[in-house]
Amino acid sequence: MRPENPSPLRGEGRSSSRDAADEPEAWQFELKGEALRRELSGSAVRRGLRSVRGAAALVMAVAISFPTPAPAQELEQVVSGLESTYAKINDLKAEFSQVAKNKSLGQDVKAEGTVYLKKGGKMRWEYKSPSPQQIVSDGTYLWVYTPELNQVNRGEAPKALAGPAGSFLQGLGKVREEFSVRFLNPATKVDSAGRPVLDLTPKHPTPLLTRLILTIDPKDHIVRQAVLYDQLQNTVTMTFTRVAINQGVPDTLFAFTPPKGAAVVPLEPR
Repeated sequence: MRPENPSPLRGEGRSSSRDAADEPEAWQFELKGEALRRELSGSAVRRGLRSVRGAAALVMAVAISFPTPAPAQELEQVVSGLESTYAKINDLKAEFSQVAKNKSLGQDVKAEGTVYLKKGGKMRWEYKSPSPQQIVSDGTYLWVYTPELNQVNRGEAPKALAGPAGSFLQGLGKVREEFSVRFLNPATKVDSAGRPVLDLTPKHPTPLLTRLILTIDPKDHIVRQAVLYDQLQNTVTMTFTRVAINQGVPDTLFAFTPPKGAAVVPLEPR
């Protein structure tokens, strides 16, 4: 979910000659390579399964103080606001923190960094902790660079990157087409900060995404927290702060060239 960073794109190292029996987590990808397999052989469990995930689970930083809760909006209002906002977003930059919960192991793994997203499945997740890592996609290919291992995993960008799993841009612009939507708590509709909380069920679930819970800022309809569930009920909670919209993020951020001397290993989705 080697040392791993928790992210929406989880990865685990494996030897090309034999498989390691590890638990898949939310947004997890198989990463083949002897170096990663050794890292997962026990030290990774002790160190919290810091996996190769692009944006994955974040415990929300509920800022300074809780504002007075605003009047609860109706479901149609919240969904329409979310869709219209994300339909107009071309690019996005934000600071993120995340928490990945492995249900079977009972472990929480924290991470933080900066994310850049752009329509067309383009994304760049730069992890600062617990260890440096980059997850980059130009919409066609996906690269996962782990400096600690001097290794790059490369594969075709999954289709999910064009939707809420990777970019949050295209998929959230058409929520009602992609998901069945309800309030997480129909009785209150909002959290303690007055923010609507939506419970989304994919109309076409995958092993990596079976449920998505979104906390929406009622002022600008931007997602401030997302909780992603996989088929094993592992979760990745992502919290976004310092969100900047349509600032002209350059395409060069989504290009990646493996560093000289780094091992390049195939990336295979689970």
